[in-house]
Amino acid sequence: MDIKALLRDAKSQLAESGILEVDAEHLLAHVLGLSRMDLHNPVLVETTLSAMSETEVIEEQFYALLDRRIDHEPLQYLTGRAAFRYLEIEVGPGVLVPRPESELLVDAVLTHIKSLPAPVSVIDLGSGSGALALAIATEAPDTRVIAVEKSPAAIYWLKKNVSVIAENVRVVEGDVSEVLLGVKCDVVIANPPYIPDSQTLPRDVAGFEPHVALFGGPTGMELPKMFIEAAARLLKNAGVLVIEHTEEQGAAVAAELTGDFDNIALHNDLVGRPRWTSAVRK
Repeated sequence: MDIKALLRDAKSQLAESGILEVDAEHLLAHVLGLSRMDLHNPVLVETTLSAMSETEVIEEQFYALLDRRIDHEPLQYLTGRAAFRYLEIEVGPGVLVPRPESELLVDAVLTHIKSLPAPVSVIDLGSGSGALALAIATEAPDTRVIAVEKSPAAIYWLKKNVSVIAENVRVVEGDVSEVLLGVKCDVVIANPPYIPDSQTLPRDVAGFEPHVALFGGPTGMELPKMFIEAAARLLKNAGVLVIEHTEEQGAAVAAELTGDFDNIALHNDLVGRPRWTSAVRK
């Protein structure tokens, strides 16, 4: 098998479809059971291929995945993994792919946790794959984390990730407006579906990722409002809420927060877009 020729052909096909050429390396590394950087180690690649009795099967698997990527199926669904901070999160159909834009939000939560007496209690509303909850649980191991999710498809991935990464994270299945009655916590992370129903999304997202986790109602604010109400119920006095939203929704989110929260602040993501808000429970 000529690895270089294989990658040249795959990268050409991806480029013609408007997809990043580097995805070819990710897919081939996945099929070979190597890291992407291992592909640049010819000795290791040769050793790996020599141990495989049927390299034509590997090539068939690679091109099958390539065809799916050209059809805009998310790369992370094809490899089954998504990188988030220091973790590898398992993902697949039925759950959102973790976004790097959320990493600064986790940084802010971890900084706040350091200022509080242990143990700090954190509830992650709309946890999905568990990326945010698990990042906090592993980077602040004394924290008590509860991950709330209602989608059965997403719960499959959430429980799978919790079982592998941090078994001490408690998974609660149910709607945010109904769960954990009588429970109070120090921090709530909210990642609601917030995209307006009429908004057009990229093919990779619209065609494959779960709409129930994306769309927040006619204006996009209907479900975020429910998450804010749940956070107000769950937080102790002076507890902190951090909530994700689109870059256009900062003012609308602030308006919903004003009744129960103070110190409302809009924050930018890694590329400088206003993508999440923090607030302190009155």
